[in-house]
Amino acid sequence: MQLLAVGLNHTTAPLSLREKVAFSPDQIGQAVVAARSWFGRDDSSSNHHFGPEAAILSTCNRTELYAVSGVENSIDATAHFLADFHKLPYSELRHHLYTLPQDNAVRHAFRVASGLDSMVLGEPQILGQMKDAVRQADAAGGLGTYLHQLFQRTFAVAKEVRSTTEIGAHSVSMAAAAVRLSQRIFDKISEQHVLFIGAGEMIELCATHFAAQNPKSLTIANRTLERGEALAHRFDGKAIRLAELPQCLHQFDIIVSCTASSLPIIGLGLVERAVKARRHRPIFMVDLAVPRDIEPEVAQLGDVYLYTVDDLGSVVQTGMENRQAAVAQAEAIIETRVQSFMHWVDGRVMVPVIQDLHENSEAMRMLELERARKMLARGDDIDAVLEALSKGITAKFLHGPQQALRQASGDERARLATLLPQLFRTRR
Repeated sequence: MQLLAVGLNHTTAPLSLREKVAFSPDQIGQAVVAARSWFGRDDSSSNHHFGPEAAILSTCNRTELYAVSGVENSIDATAHFLADFHKLPYSELRHHLYTLPQDNAVRHAFRVASGLDSMVLGEPQILGQMKDAVRQADAAGGLGTYLHQLFQRTFAVAKEVRSTTEIGAHSVSMAAAAVRLSQRIFDKISEQHVLFIGAGEMIELCATHFAAQNPKSLTIANRTLERGEALAHRFDGKAIRLAELPQCLHQFDIIVSCTASSLPIIGLGLVERAVKARRHRPIFMVDLAVPRDIEPEVAQLGDVYLYTVDDLGSVVQTGMENRQAAVAQAEAIIETRVQSFMHWVDGRVMVPVIQDLHENSEAMRMLELERARKMLARGDDIDAVLEALSKGITAKFLHGPQQALRQASGDERARLATLLPQLFRTRR
């Protein structure tokens, strides 16, 4: 059994590659099924005590596949799966991937959920994203004994880290960073019109931060008007449909976008027309989506200040020195929990062996018991039957070890000679 995590994130791959490898929400279930099938093709263990397991975490900063497989070279097989699913050249993807087997995979999952591997150290959003990923994997049949236990322990570790350390203290969120950057362009947000595209968790967080600055107006643009209206109502704003953007984009000074669209929503031509209609008054734009919602070429326009999720990275790396003690404490907690989980895994590896022993022993017992019943049925003396029963069971139990000793030689025979008396020693 091989437990592993394979993926890329904001430290190993540029945004241009991350958006190619990202899974949209409606792809996750299909991808989990495909991953299990991918491993199952050559997984000799899948017909025995466990089958392949898979879960996929895909956010703006990372795409990761957690898997359990009996396939040799499982890590390489996982990397090939990601390339194959997204129709990417393997050579383009491979050197951007981290490949983490066994305890390293467990450690990584614990660190990710605890906010230690995020662009924003200690940010809590990733834990919710991870829980969503696990729910999706479970619904698609991707979770078995190992991944179910891994993620349950992952969530427990994240809770312990957040409740016993200061890892989340003083963290600057992406939303707060967006506000900070916009204040470099506009002295007063209270005099600006703000547009949010999307209605998900990140947009809700951004809207909360910008609403605190009392903008002149706050608008939510979403495919589903009802959902946009529900979010806009919380901030005394209004909602519009995405289809209305071409007619009204020029009205907004600050635009923040984060949708699950697989293609850009705002193109270069649309922004060019908006800039012209604004008579070159500046537009501040933040694209937090992966894949991107705004065409990258927009950044080349004068009077447009476009920031991607990676651009916000330098802004959020503040107060690091104040959190180093908390990081060390969190890492210590994680290391202890990793060792505990791997001890559980080691125990699970022996479960099939124990099950086989029980099944074989039961088969031997039932065979001798049936033989004894036949002897009793024909009227044999009960003491003779019991004697034959005990000798028959003993002979069958000893047959395998005796044969192994006869067939072994050299060091193997010496090891068996030492081990077998320990296995068959009775307590008095």
